[in-house]
Amino acid sequence: MSFRIEGYVIVSADGMLADADHVMPDSLKFEGDKRFFESALDRAALIVHGRHSHEQQPNSPKRRRLILTRKIPSLAVDPELPNASLWNPLGTSFEEAADFAGVTSGTVAVIGGPVVFDMFMDRYDTFWLSEAPHVRLPGGEGCFTEVPARTPYEVLSSHGLKADAPQMLDAADGVIVTPWRRG
Repeated sequence: MSFRIEGYVIVSADGMLADADHVMPDSLKFEGDKRFFESALDRAALIVHGRHSHEQQPNSPKRRRLILTRKIPSLAVDPELPNASLWNPLGTSFEEAADFAGVTSGTVAVIGGPVVFDMFMDRYDTFWLSEAPHVRLPGGEGCFTEVPARTPYEVLSSHGLKADAPQMLDAADGVIVTPWRRG
């Protein structure tokens, strides 16, 4: 099996991916980031996320995905979503889960939440960190389990990822995406 593992998140200026109710607010949704994210997921062979991180886009039902859950012992076909498999990481490895989902190579897009992002921290080839510098979500949910005690930059750096040149996604709101690459 040969995978390229990439993470994708947009965060507020204070490193949050959701508000205090664990919901991604509209204030964190930008057209440029949405286009970037959707395009990346359309190219991915497999999407990995927790039960609250579904991207709800027009092509979502066509995408193969693993949804992390503790409600099953290891692996199961999702009875509600087409092309989705349920995966308990305590019961089986990522490679076995990907194989169960019918994917043995290609890009894997990890889209959250915090616990899911953390699971792959030492395996990312690239982590795409989008930032909305004018949005703050006090008391919100950090993008990684160590946020807000540490910044997203500190977490990524501590796992051997280095920031590359940022790209502008939405000039009007200053939204950028920075690829953090291994090595």
